[in-house]
Amino acid sequence: MIRKLLVSALLTLAVCTVGFHCHAAGACDTVSIVFTHDMHSHLETETVTRGGATARAGGFAKLKTAIDAVKSEYPHTFVLDAGDFSMGTPYQTIFSTEAAELCLMGAIGFDATTLGNHEFDYRGPGLARMLTAAEESGERLPLLVQGNIDWERSFADPARAENAALVKAALEQYGSGEYTVLEKGGITIAVFGILGREADSYAPESGLFFLDPIRQATQIVAKIREAADPDLIICLSHSGTSDNPEESEDELLARAVPEIDLIISGHSHTKLDEPITHGNTVIASCGSYTYHLGHLTFAKSGDGYRLERYRLIPLDGSVADDPAVLERIGAYKALVNEQYMAQFGYGFDEVLAVSGFAFTPIEQFGAAQGEDTLANLISDSYIYAVKHAEGSDYRPVDVAVVPAGVVRGSFDEGEITAGDAFNVSSLGIGPDGVPGYPLVSVYLTGAELKTLAEVDISVSGLMPAARLYSSGLSYTYNPNRLILNRVTGVKLVTGHGTEEPEETGLYRVVGGLYSCQMLGAVERKSHGLLKLVPKDENGSAITVFERHIIYDGGHELKEWVALARYLASFEPENGIPKIPADYAQTQGRKIEVKSSHPVELLKNPNRIFFLALAVLVVIVLLAAGFILLAVRLVRARKRKKPS
Repeated sequence: MIRKLLVSALLTLAVCTVGFHCHAAGACDTVSIVFTHDMHSHLETETVTRGGATARAGGFAKLKTAIDAVKSEYPHTFVLDAGDFSMGTPYQTIFSTEAAELCLMGAIGFDATTLGNHEFDYRGPGLARMLTAAEESGERLPLLVQGNIDWERSFADPARAENAALVKAALEQYGSGEYTVLEKGGITIAVFGILGREADSYAPESGLFFLDPIRQATQIVAKIREAADPDLIICLSHSGTSDNPEESEDELLARAVPEIDLIISGHSHTKLDEPITHGNTVIASCGSYTYHLGHLTFAKSGDGYRLERYRLIPLDGSVADDPAVLERIGAYKALVNEQYMAQFGYGFDEVLAVSGFAFTPIEQFGAAQGEDTLANLISDSYIYAVKHAEGSDYRPVDVAVVPAGVVRGSFDEGEITAGDAFNVSSLGIGPDGVPGYPLVSVYLTGAELKTLAEVDISVSGLMPAARLYSSGLSYTYNPNRLILNRVTGVKLVTGHGTEEPEETGLYRVVGGLYSCQMLGAVERKSHGLLKLVPKDENGSAITVFERHIIYDGGHELKEWVALARYLASFEPENGIPKIPADYAQTQGRKIEVKSSHPVELLKNPNRIFFLALAVLVVIVLLAAGFILLAVRLVRARKRKKPS
């Protein structure tokens, strides 16, 4: 805590004695800010294939070089991050001992960051251990700002109080607060952090309640104005933007709190080539995974500052790797192999398989409705791994489900390593305290399998993270039909062909812990129109999903391990398992039949159709009643007129 206060004090006492864009008296007329968000533990430069071209991109070693290059022109640059700095590669697995992301961010020069929803994937105790490990490292660390945790409500809830106490104590030890004031070159900026509504809903393991982000941002800005007179107020918002401005959380924030000068917008992984502006508020996003670094400058304009320059700096092959950072990453990799990968029998860079083709790039994964070959591979791996884990006790899995939101990486053409497999399914932590979500087993009725398909087709357009992919299930849909009534047919795919599920029959469904927990939220998300109730084999509703984890030799069967084992099971070519060519193309698991023909629009209606029809009939009858009443009133008036 004392060290954090000293770091903050040194930043506050910094003055502009030399450098560009500064007046002789020491006050700069240009504010320079570089920013990131959604880095997701991508410490290492990666090979990325885009449009048939392969290149090296991202990584903290390039990030350091790019930040230093900006600082060579603007010596008093502020370096900020908008959360989800962790959870996405094997480097996250040493969070409780090394806090690699926070420590390396400090070494690179980050001034401040905030918590995203994925920092809470460690659960409360895990997040507390990460913060403690970072604080005890003795290294320079970024300040951490988080302003909308509802401590009062969290402590009042008996089920959350202990978790809240752990997180609060760790944040206080780290030196976190609602906001901080930083000064460089005579410029002061106030920086605060919030977690958005959707991000909160994506963090079921946080064990905390959160305050309304807009209401809390309004109060924090008022506190800042009362306590300080900063040149800029900056929000590190882990809320995100969307194509619909009315549902774009950070745009709503900008309109509601115009005193905010800059919103660095994380969570949605958006890459804005040009900023979004509402009044004098600038919204900036540079994309995920350290593939780009954002840079803005604000120039003095009257009594304030206005946006002067906005650019995204590609961290590609043109940017050199910083040698000192590379050395640190190498040391972290050795620890990952020793402390994590070895317990599963893998090495970080161990080659599991080779692919003769590239799968969907992660930036495009789930962006549009339809079947996806990567998702087919992942969902098939679940069934394969469960069958081998349960051995003679195997109960046939009917369906495996993978939501788009849990897929965090993809495979390029060429060799695929254990680290690559982890990147694809890197989220979360199990009750065993070991990183990686485990697979769980639940049961759904045949009617609910149809609802599952409808959730994918109708709901995921509004919430892309809920886009679903499956193994063992095939369905047809017509996007021209009434929403929530677009699925026209659902079939179970078995070893003997296809069959229609029985409405009341129970079918075994396998998915990740987080994914199956979110199935139960469908009713709330659809306002009761759609309902899924995960059940046990006896048909009783599941309340504690951890009791239905699938184990392999006494250990939780992790999602990424299932994928790794499936990759290693393929027939070898030149001594290395090769992914079958079948996975280079779709397999008829989602079939679009786009038609406006009346028969196609009306066939196989579900209860939503009949509900909508009933509402329409009521509206028509009411309208007819009003018209009839109006006609009678007119006639009555005519009869009363004197002759």
